[in-house]
Amino acid sequence: MLSQKQAEEAIVASFNETEQDGNGKEEEEERAEEPQPMFSMKSLLWHGGSVWDAWFSCASNQVAQVLLTLPYSFSQLGMLSGVLLQLFYGFMGSWTAYLISVLYVEYRTRKEKENVSFKNHVIQWFEVLDGLLGPYWKAIGLAFNCTFLLFGSVIQLIACASNIYYINDRLDKRTWTYIFGACCATTVFIPSFHNYRIWSFLGLGMTTYTAWYLTVAALVNGQVEGVAHSAPAKLVLYFTGATNILYTFGGHAVTVEIMHAMWKPQKFKYIYLVATLYVFTLTLPSAAAMYWAFGDQLLTHSNAFSLLPKSRFRDAAVILMLIHQFITFGFACTPLYFVWEKVIGMHDTKSIFLRALARLPVVIPIWFLAIIFPFFGPINSTVGALLVSFTVYIIPSLAHMLTYRKASARQNAAEKPPFFMPSWTAMYVLNAFVVVWVLVVGFGLGGWASMVNFVRQVDTFGLFAKCYQCPKPPVAAPPPQQH
Repeated sequence: MLSQKQAEEAIVASFNETEQDGNGKEEEEERAEEPQPMFSMKSLLWHGGSVWDAWFSCASNQVAQVLLTLPYSFSQLGMLSGVLLQLFYGFMGSWTAYLISVLYVEYRTRKEKENVSFKNHVIQWFEVLDGLLGPYWKAIGLAFNCTFLLFGSVIQLIACASNIYYINDRLDKRTWTYIFGACCATTVFIPSFHNYRIWSFLGLGMTTYTAWYLTVAALVNGQVEGVAHSAPAKLVLYFTGATNILYTFGGHAVTVEIMHAMWKPQKFKYIYLVATLYVFTLTLPSAAAMYWAFGDQLLTHSNAFSLLPKSRFRDAAVILMLIHQFITFGFACTPLYFVWEKVIGMHDTKSIFLRALARLPVVIPIWFLAIIFPFFGPINSTVGALLVSFTVYIIPSLAHMLTYRKASARQNAAEKPPFFMPSWTAMYVLNAFVVVWVLVVGFGLGGWASMVNFVRQVDTFGLFAKCYQCPKPPVAAPPPQQH
């Protein structure tokens, strides 16, 4: 006769076998969708779910147009603060991306135990918050994430117009915004992050070229005559620059969607950290070299291209950044497309054309906002302070603390503390530090400084500015007076 303990063990073993069978079927279904080992152009360019795909997506999405505004931030912060804050926020961003990945795995593990299938459904961050913490957290996550991604897309459009102007200034920046808004609207045809394989790879190559072009061009050009490095000079400028760097390493608002596109999401853990280490090799040399060469001139030139002499290398960098900004627009917009599809009941539709048609209303407000607020550098800092601070730093840290606040939750956690954390207590301390620091320095001081700077731009250039920070045309000399 079996003892009670042996009976319980038998029940548990039976449940585990059933669960493994269920998960095995789902994994087989997923593998059936994976690219086959034989060579196929479609699988090579279109279907991506490997660790490498996720790394390219993270690295490519993390630094795009912000690469061109970091020298501007250095002119506000000074060289030492610029370097230190990049390192500080880079590692802080990697930590909160890790927290998001842990919460995703926890949510998916719990749901799969309830036999929930995600075969035709893309999990998003607000759904993770809903499943782990309830509807109020879902509403908060949805509001911050969607607003951040909306303005992130706006920034890409502004950046496109700002960049192309340095190749062709026959059209003003506002007209270029109309043109690129139409071009970026074509991203409605890209179904999900599975289909960004070739785009992520190309995007990172383009960013790498641009970063090293900025570095080499600044060093070759040398220091301009009378160069001055007066930063940090004003608190408003200092915290505006700091918040732009907070924004730079807060590009993981699409982490959940990138993870969900992976064949094995559990492998995501440290991908964002490795991507950040690579991004350091792009952002630190380019920003430092540009600030060394041009100094305080960058305070009135938020786009680094504007100070470099026209050449075929600069034109190549501009064109590559334009293509990459199109890709990054798609990265930022795709989660918004998913949310909109779920709202109108089109998320399960298999027709690419029907989904594309349904997604078009998402692009229109983005297009309109880019025309209203064409302020390239200041809008980065404002979005960083008011939206990124909560979306990718404060909310993930608080969510992790609340999800594992009970001993039973910690004991049954799908992911235990990482090897470099001695205990759950240490994780709580680190999470609490992130919350307090970003709330006070990022949202508080950064929000104040960014809004002051943003309002100054509106007062100076006005809304719907036709050509923000464009060089003024030379004033014609008056005709000589005839006596």
